[in-house]
Amino acid sequence: MWDHEIRAMASTHAIIAASVFMATVLPAVLIPGFSVYGTHLLWLYSVSAAVAAVSVSFFWLLGISPPTKKHTLGYKLSRLFRSCLYFFLSCLFFHTVVVLYGAPLIDTALETFSLAVLLTSLTTLRCLCVLGPNIQAWIRVFSRHGAMSVWDTCLQITVACTLIGAWVGAFPIPLDWDRPWQVWPVSCSLGAMIGYLTGLVVAPAWIHYHRKQLTYKCK
Repeated sequence: MWDHEIRAMASTHAIIAASVFMATVLPAVLIPGFSVYGTHLLWLYSVSAAVAAVSVSFFWLLGISPPTKKHTLGYKLSRLFRSCLYFFLSCLFFHTVVVLYGAPLIDTALETFSLAVLLTSLTTLRCLCVLGPNIQAWIRVFSRHGAMSVWDTCLQITVACTLIGAWVGAFPIPLDWDRPWQVWPVSCSLGAMIGYLTGLVVAPAWIHYHRKQLTYKCK
């Protein structure tokens, strides 16, 4: 049971992970002086764009997003507009949360917002791909026993791993080590990316191991 979905999930995750690798390696080859630390914001946006492009493409090809009840051009444009709006609002939300957790409000606003864009690309965009711009569905999935498919369970795992990674990444920043990866927001964005990649591996593995116990309510 669920073998086909698990294989599709694992394949998609492998391609997304490869896109992160390529978004890190190709700029280093093509752009002089590029590095994850030295030009961190450039790397951050490169990785965000790669994850976004691959995620949207493959989730659309797999037909993971719930089907729309209307097929008119106006409805599709409205759905696209709401998705873009949710993406932007998510960036503002993460930016606000990070500032409330202690990030400088003015001095490093660009760096903080860039981290928010990365977090949105790794979490909210995935919610949009799997569930569409449906806040009620998002609340359902992240409530207790709210998953209705293996993709919902995968969403729970990857989002949790990403946010935990970003949170853990903040711990080394106050330490007096004077390392380049302690510059804001390098450790948080690296922690988020490591957590995200960990989630990509853990999610299909966990679902495969527990596939016989998984039961979902009908949508």
